[in-house]
Amino acid sequence: MSDEQSPEGRLRQVFAELVARTPEDRMQPRLDPVRECLALLGDPHLAYPVIHVAGTNGKSSTTRMIDRLLREHHLRVGRFTSPHLVSVTERISIDGEPVTPERFAEVHEDVAPYVAMVDGRLRAAGQPALTYFEVLAVMAFAAFADAPVDVAVVEVGLGGTWDATNVVQPQVAVITPISLDHTEVLGDSLEEIAAEKAGVVKPGALVVLARQPDAARDVVLERCRQLGVRVAREGVELGVAERTLAVGGQLLTLAGTAGHYEEVLLPLHGEHQARNAALAVAAVEAFLGGGQTALEADVVRAALGDVDSPGRLEVLRPSPTILVDAAHNPAGTAALVAAIEEEFAFSHLVGVVGVLADKDAGTMLELLEPVLDEIVVSRSLSPRAVPVEELAVLAEEIFGEDRVHTAEALDDALQLAVNLAEAGAADGLGAGVLVTGSVTVVGEARALLVRERRW
Repeated sequence: MSDEQSPEGRLRQVFAELVARTPEDRMQPRLDPVRECLALLGDPHLAYPVIHVAGTNGKSSTTRMIDRLLREHHLRVGRFTSPHLVSVTERISIDGEPVTPERFAEVHEDVAPYVAMVDGRLRAAGQPALTYFEVLAVMAFAAFADAPVDVAVVEVGLGGTWDATNVVQPQVAVITPISLDHTEVLGDSLEEIAAEKAGVVKPGALVVLARQPDAARDVVLERCRQLGVRVAREGVELGVAERTLAVGGQLLTLAGTAGHYEEVLLPLHGEHQARNAALAVAAVEAFLGGGQTALEADVVRAALGDVDSPGRLEVLRPSPTILVDAAHNPAGTAALVAAIEEEFAFSHLVGVVGVLADKDAGTMLELLEPVLDEIVVSRSLSPRAVPVEELAVLAEEIFGEDRVHTAEALDDALQLAVNLAEAGAADGLGAGVLVTGSVTVVGEARALLVRERRW
């Protein structure tokens, strides 16, 4: 079998075709082309109930927790998340596992003729062909119908109203914390961004709403009022009742809309993950019993005790401790810093930071400065990555020249950070490395660290 015919070779070919399309950060404000493509496929997105997850931060972790809770109830679950860390196959998962490279290529082949038909109509009308993310969404919906799944948990890619996933009619809509991000696409105020996120709220859906800034909360609640849908609010109908640190994570008491769940061990770090867990429990209560029936406490403990969230304050090595966190905006960075200050005791922590061009790098660096003893500025291979020299100038203004180092290649940056951390910590005790700043830099670092185990 030639390399091109192998599953990995076919996946590379499909991925090359996908990335040649309009990238996902250049969302097209439209839904009709996706609906048309899905109609040609027999409307697979309507073949199963959907839990739709929107928001700025915490979407992927919350989606994974909902997925795990549903599977503990013996349901077959399809999960669509974005972006991916290492392989595009991560975005489409069934039964808790990403589809195989072979299956991913097969699904693309199945939908390709219908995608081509819609592309042709769009080009004839002078419009852009289906985007990278639009095709991925079509593929996910088709894969879930073919499986078939009992329920799909679908994460919004960007915004809500015009996101390609917003063709679904969700039984439950979850909105995680909203903050300023993607302002060039979604608007430069919390009200505008919240209005986009609230587009996932549909008639007949039950809404689970995270605690929000007042401006964002009011917009979402007004949307819910207009549509006459029920809302379960964090801090009112649901939340984290108790939280204590534990080995490898945290011990929680969660208040759902229908039940109280004690002694829940969550093997993830940070108060924000505890809050995500409360949202996930409320979402599953809403899905299985309309928010009126409690879940079995043992089922909640088993599911959340087994959950993971790759690239989200994930410990990849114990000595020196190497953490990766995909915080890519100020709100995510603030949550990361709070978790580090609360749960880790580093004597010398070195950051490896790479940021994409459309992000608020200055604010992110300012938030990181108090917890980082030194910083290594690097970049991912993404064409959107801020050049190392440019980011280093900004870092020097915040950290001072003596604390800033540079490395163009990410593997060199990781090695330099490990050396600096060990040299700065007495006898190497308490040495740590934190990789953060973008999903792409974390994904590439994670691939290096997990695959090669070089550090």
